[in-house]
Amino acid sequence: MVVPELRAWRAAGPRLARAAQAARPRLARVARAVRPRTWRVAETVRPRVARFTGTVKPHVTRVAQLARPRAGRLTTPQLATVAAVVGLALAVGAASAAGPWDSSGQRTAERDRAAAWDREGGADHGRGAGAAAQEPAPAPSAAPVLAGVSAVTTLRSAPGVGPLAAALDKLLQDPSLGSRRSAVVVDIATGKRLYGKNADDALTPASTTKIATAVAVLSAAGPDHRFTTRTVLEPGTDKLVLVGGGDPTLTARAKADGWASLRTLADTTAAALKKRRLASVSLAYDASLFTGSALHPIGVNPNLAPVMALTADEGRRDNSTEGPADRSTDPAGDAARAFAGLLRERGIKTSASAVPAAKATPRAETVASVQSPPLSAVVERMLTNSDNDIAETLARQTALATGGKPSFDGGAAAIAAQLGRLRLPLAGAAFHDGSGLNRDDRLTADLLTSLLATAGSASHPELRTVLTGLPVAGFTGTLSDRYADAAERSGTGLVRAKTGTLTGVNTLAGTVVDADGRLLAFAFLTDGSMNQTAARTALDRTAAQLAGCGCR
Repeated sequence: MVVPELRAWRAAGPRLARAAQAARPRLARVARAVRPRTWRVAETVRPRVARFTGTVKPHVTRVAQLARPRAGRLTTPQLATVAAVVGLALAVGAASAAGPWDSSGQRTAERDRAAAWDREGGADHGRGAGAAAQEPAPAPSAAPVLAGVSAVTTLRSAPGVGPLAAALDKLLQDPSLGSRRSAVVVDIATGKRLYGKNADDALTPASTTKIATAVAVLSAAGPDHRFTTRTVLEPGTDKLVLVGGGDPTLTARAKADGWASLRTLADTTAAALKKRRLASVSLAYDASLFTGSALHPIGVNPNLAPVMALTADEGRRDNSTEGPADRSTDPAGDAARAFAGLLRERGIKTSASAVPAAKATPRAETVASVQSPPLSAVVERMLTNSDNDIAETLARQTALATGGKPSFDGGAAAIAAQLGRLRLPLAGAAFHDGSGLNRDDRLTADLLTSLLATAGSASHPELRTVLTGLPVAGFTGTLSDRYADAAERSGTGLVRAKTGTLTGVNTLAGTVVDADGRLLAFAFLTDGSMNQTAARTALDRTAAQLAGCGCR
């Protein structure tokens, strides 16, 4: 029987091939490094494996004889049975030979090595003698992926500054990058700057602004924060109000994919109304959480809907979930009308086809509600897809969390103030929105790398999803179709970065694991380019250089 190859496998094939080709030199170096240790381990466990094989062999033979049919040929199920028994036996033997194991299920050799690393310093550089070994809890939607990298960097020196400067200077002279450029590379484990070129020049950052927005909102509201959309009933009336809580990921589609669902809210609201013996309501909506103009200064644009506290599917008029699309001019009203239709489908009549806007009173009683996933997951989606709608909403949520005004100006001011509380270098920085669509935004490469290094530090685990949400070169988000050429291929799977593009502006900021396993933060900002494709390629090539360089 021929099993057809799945479409997803065929699509992933070229990317996996590129990743394998890029990783082959590193795997060879690792193999050479571990060969002596592997030989010693093999010599140690060989007697145990031999004894185990001698013990298991008669049992395996008997199983095979019992499973063999009279005709002398094994059927497919019988072969599977014998293979499972043999595999289980070998697995048990291998585990026993690799021991000894302690009561917690950890191999004692690993436990002893971990203890030795703790004595050497490990990832926690400031721990005093006798202090409890306690790591900060990671953000709920992201694993603590940086701990291992920190441990490696404490055992090895940082890349040499001289060779790194020589390599990057040449790449950053590419004329396609335009007349102005700024670049910084930092060792995340130590915070040491390894490279700087016009590091303090404030340039237009485009969508790398979203890194600042992510750090600000996570530090202000916390990674566990959720946005609530609810229905309330005014006491003594049949007036039902749909209240927006500023959830940019609310969806009215049948497949919610884990995001808050307007359909679920309609289910629970209809059930609650029926318990109250209300079969008909007068529906209104409340989107008053945000203030100021809902329209971005760039005007009507397929990259961003009017920013409102109540919206479904980002006001998209098609079935897309990311990227440019035709947008509603009234996302809140459209969401309310969609909700009215969902209520009618569930047996609750609404008084009129038009749903008016009305602010819910403090006395209104909550009927039902739905919540977004944790803020950490929302931030990851924003960064991976470069989602402008989410970014502008999170800027307003930063203002709400810090007592500011939830508007374009208030959100921008709140981001700057929150970064100031984190003592980040804000000289020259200017914020006018949360997405980077505003060409008047200004950031420095120094600030961007400081944001990334802070997100990776042990003292700020609440910011970890700033790093895990970055697109992966050649695989996810806005980097999924990049790093395909030979000169960039060494960065595939190793570069994680936020892209930024406006007319004439090309930026890239993120992290990369270099050839020696160190985690570096980098930021490249350029302005004045006349060839966007060539400029992107030049930036990708520069980041790939970091991935392939030990630069000692």
